This record gives sequence, C-alpha cells and structure tokens, in this order.
Amino acid sequence: MSLHLELGSAIEHVFPDDIDGPVEHKQDVMIVRLNNGVTLEVRYAAADAYSLRWVYGEAESGIDTAPLHHGLATFPNHFHDAANRIVADPITRPDVPPADNLQRLVRALLDDPMLGIRDIG
Repeated sequence: MSLHLELGSAIEHVFPDDIDGPVEHKQDVMIVRLNNGVTLEVRYAAADAYSLRWVYGEAESGIDTAPLHHGLATFPNHFHDAANRIVADPITRPDVPPADNLQRLVRALLDDPMLGIRDIG
C-alpha cells in the first residue's frame, strides 16, 4: 500500500534517532521498532480506517476505528489499553491526516509506552 510507504518515510524522517532500524513493510502492515522497546504495527486501509497496535514488554495495546463502541466520545476510534479496557482514544482522530495521527502516536509512545496505564496484570 503506497500510504504505508509514505508513512514509513515520514516516520524515518521525523524520528531518525528514535527508531531501531528502518521501518519494515509487509503485505498489509508497517512495523516500526522504537528505541525504547515498543514495536508498533500500523495498518491503514484508508485515512479514516486504521489499526495501530503496539507491544511493550508483555503489554499489548492498540487504537482502531472499528465502529463497535458507540458509547465512547471518540467513536468510532477507540483505545484498547494494556489492562484490556476499551476507552476513548486519547491520541488519534479519523479526520486528521494519517501522517499526523501516526506522528502523534509515536511521540506519545516515546514519552510513555503505556500511555499512562499502569494497573495491568
């Protein structure tokens, strides 16, 4: 997907000292490894249809736009936190360009890979 190629180039350009090697491109996913131990998997089907999943140690989290959680203020996007809760998405917005959303997420993950969630396990 050319969007993934564009996003990968943007991440390599904006965060050259924060990524652990080049961005990897697979069939339908872009993988970004951050120097702080986060592995981020990026899937963009369209600008407003995405799945952003990351692993940090044993913790797994993600943000996506599957239209399942109508009661959240950020519907359709939502955050699956490391404690297995589904809450309003604190980072992305479907009406924002994908590169902006991804850069905001990478900055947030560099600052705090758990996005403030500590009570897991």
